[in-house]
Amino acid sequence: MFTNYQAGQIDGDTMEQLKILLVDDEERLLSTTKKLFEKMGIYALTASSGKDALSILEEQAVDVVFLDIKMPGMDGMEALQRIKKNYPLMEVIILTGHATMETAVECLKLGALDYLIKPVSMKDFLGKAEEAFEKVTLQKQKIHSARMVEATGGQGGLR
Repeated sequence: MFTNYQAGQIDGDTMEQLKILLVDDEERLLSTTKKLFEKMGIYALTASSGKDALSILEEQAVDVVFLDIKMPGMDGMEALQRIKKNYPLMEVIILTGHATMETAVECLKLGALDYLIKPVSMKDFLGKAEEAFEKVTLQKQKIHSARMVEATGGQGGLR
């Protein structure tokens, strides 16, 4: 389990902290989980609906979204589709207390990284957050490297 929630250098000299958005209509889950993440040095935001989550994402950059499926208004499935369309590098992990194989498969097809069944232990939250953050960080590093190669005309900095 990683204890340093800082990514390697991605944008020159910028160190990036793990940023999580928790989306669930259960206020107690949101407040408790947010406090636990923050005690571990993880920046955590919360939203109580899919619509609120999308509004937050327009204003705040996050790496990982933990997204409940069953919520009033815009459900998690619709929110997942919109998140992946607008923020393709963002990793989404589905949370649900109503697990079905069909829903799990559909979420994975729509781009979710994984699917967790409530109640979720903090160990599982952290494990999935770590997995997702490592994936996001690697993707950002690859993009940065590709841009560097492009900027140097494919010479890897040797002009």
